[in-house]
Amino acid sequence: MAVASGLLMVLVGSGFVVLLVSVQGLRGSEHEAQHTSAVLTSAHQVERLVNDLATGQQDYVITGQQKFLAPWEQAAAQLPQQTAALQQLVAGSPDELSRAQAAGRSITSYLQDYSLPQIQTVRQDPDSTRTEAAISEGTRRVAAIRSVLDALISREQQLSTTEQRQSDAIADRSLVAAMAGLAGSVVLVLGFTVYLTRAIVRPVRVTAEMANRLAAGDLAVRVPETGVGEIRTLERTFNTMAASLGTASADLAASRARIVRSSDETRRRIERDLHDGIQQRLVSLALDVRALQADGATAELDGVANGLAATLDELREIARGIHPAILTQGGIEPAVRMLARRSKLPVEVAVDVPARLPAPVEAAAYYVVCEALSNAAKHADASGAIVDVRIVGNVLRLSVQDDGRGGADPARGSGLVGLDDRIAALDGTLKVESPSGKGTTLTVTVPL
Repeated sequence: MAVASGLLMVLVGSGFVVLLVSVQGLRGSEHEAQHTSAVLTSAHQVERLVNDLATGQQDYVITGQQKFLAPWEQAAAQLPQQTAALQQLVAGSPDELSRAQAAGRSITSYLQDYSLPQIQTVRQDPDSTRTEAAISEGTRRVAAIRSVLDALISREQQLSTTEQRQSDAIADRSLVAAMAGLAGSVVLVLGFTVYLTRAIVRPVRVTAEMANRLAAGDLAVRVPETGVGEIRTLERTFNTMAASLGTASADLAASRARIVRSSDETRRRIERDLHDGIQQRLVSLALDVRALQADGATAELDGVANGLAATLDELREIARGIHPAILTQGGIEPAVRMLARRSKLPVEVAVDVPARLPAPVEAAAYYVVCEALSNAAKHADASGAIVDVRIVGNVLRLSVQDDGRGGADPARGSGLVGLDDRIAALDGTLKVESPSGKGTTLTVTVPL
């Protein structure tokens, strides 16, 4: 950016310098043109006055009439001032000053040595001035004056032509410099724009898009580290952050999976201990009591046997709630149908699971159905429920719908929160739709 800005500054500055020099040159050329025009005007004025001087004298000599002498008198009066002005205008050029001085001397000589004496002679003897010699002398003197003035005028015209060419050349250089500066500026700005787009705008847009994907949960997204300077630092930092988030997410998922697995194993161990330990012992004690009854023991043994049987039923109920054996032995379909049969509500069940699911997925699905049916019976005042479990592609989709009063809020119940944690540990989602007065629908998706 600094290099491009410097180049643009140099290019624009150079263009302005050339334009300033050209403007200064054009001003000088204009001044010279004005001076040349003034010199030409003054020289032509002197030449006209000399013509008036010669013509007035010639007419007076021929006619002898005083009225023809008026142009001569006016020219004689103006010539000293005009020749002095001409000499002042060409004072800066020695050659032209020499010509102007020579013309002034010739005019003065013509006026004093020839014209005035001839006019005085005409007044005394008109015929004496009408000779061929007198006329040819005047013609020669005027031709000499005109020759000097013509040389001066020709020189000034050459200078004017040269100055015009120089002005045209300066104008052409200015135009070329302006066009080159404009074209160079446009090219440089376009190049700068392309560079900024490729080096800054495009990487920032890509990083912003990747940030949106990262915010949406795609932790595997990465940005190509193709930028320069701070942009490359931004890309590298983004990738480091994404990698850290991915690692943290993987660690969290693994931790949650370990917690759920440990919870399930603990449930199985407790169920096994109850079944294999206390439950078997209670069964044995009940059989012993029944044997004593058969041998004619007292009637109190009947109460003990009944109490043992009730306790045994309660233990079996607790064991089924901790981890049902039917889920371990038969899978999700018989377990869900057992929950439907045990529910206080009429439950319609549809299960389309062609094979056994992973144990954590089966356990999560079982507890979702169990919790949903329990809530529908206890809190929703529902008259019935529908359970649908099926495999779609490589995803387990489970829904439990009741026709209760709705209005269920997962934030107010620890059961749904626990289920959401269990499903999230399997990278699944749990969605609760419970509009007031329109029942509740629990939808679960779990990737297999």
